Amino acid sequence: MKMRASHVVGKHHIVCEQVDRLDPVKGEVLVKSAWAAICGSDVHTVHSDIPLPGRIANPGTPGHEGIGYVEDSLVEGYAKGDLILTVPGYENRTGTFCDWQVIQPRYMVKVPKTDVSLPELLMAQQFGTTIYALRQLPYDVVGKTVMVMGQGSAGLFFAWSLKRAGAKTVIASDYNDARLAISKHFGVDVPVKPGQQAFQAVMDHTGGKGVDYLVEAVGNTEALGQSIGMIGIDGHGLYFGQPMTKDFVPFNFHDFQRRRMTINSHTETLREPHLLSFKYALDLIVRREIDVSPLLSHTFTMDEIEKAMDYATTYKENARKVCIKF
Repeated sequence: MKMRASHVVGKHHIVCEQVDRLDPVKGEVLVKSAWAAICGSDVHTVHSDIPLPGRIANPGTPGHEGIGYVEDSLVEGYAKGDLILTVPGYENRTGTFCDWQVIQPRYMVKVPKTDVSLPELLMAQQFGTTIYALRQLPYDVVGKTVMVMGQGSAGLFFAWSLKRAGAKTVIASDYNDARLAISKHFGVDVPVKPGQQAFQAVMDHTGGKGVDYLVEAVGNTEALGQSIGMIGIDGHGLYFGQPMTKDFVPFNFHDFQRRRMTINSHTETLREPHLLSFKYALDLIVRREIDVSPLLSHTFTMDEIEKAMDYATTYKENARKVCIKF
């Protein structure tokens, strides 16, 4: 049996191909894809200068945000028709950009009965990664000023979580007007453009001291270089954006050392036992404590994966979160 699946042919080039459908073996579940979403890390994988990982040859990669229905299960506890959030790890034999996924249960979250739409539920994957990152080195932001660099889906979720945790002022930057326009819905008080405008906003709202907490959710050299100068004395920086290069990135070590900063980074939420952060994110969406609908902008079919990736990369037509519907 054939299925459609993405194939990264080379840098800047992803296509949809017909491939043999993989069948589950012991310990795996076969999921019929319903929706998938393009993550910023998918864009980086296809377009960055970092060599493509070996796993990119697997059908459906680099996709890792998916939702679908169990078709066949060789794992106890999963039955045909169960709705599943899929977050495939490196050892999975498929990604989410394909008609059928074979996936291990440690990379699946059952979705409870709800009338929330499937694409909204799908946002729990990206949301969960930000929740996990914030939990690794907790920082008290109550009454404080924070900065979020980048207002893609991850940046918006960081802003929402920090505001919910008690931050007094959330400043956020992005080049894309459409993303800035919805940022207030996610808790941003001061939406600004990157560069000098962002730096000035930080200085204006902190009396020139710098923010107490900063999240870098972009990953480019310019943002990394500027971020240190916006963090105040005894402040903290969380570096979440996936780098676009393996080259050395310079930063102001003097400011870092003299201001007694603490910085950390976290990736691979999939290592978390029982995927608790994903489950919490899904619960918040199901209980409608967060409305993720403003994120969703463009929907394409699997046959249009090249076009979808282009929109997610260039933000064409004010694209925000780009999804694939099967």
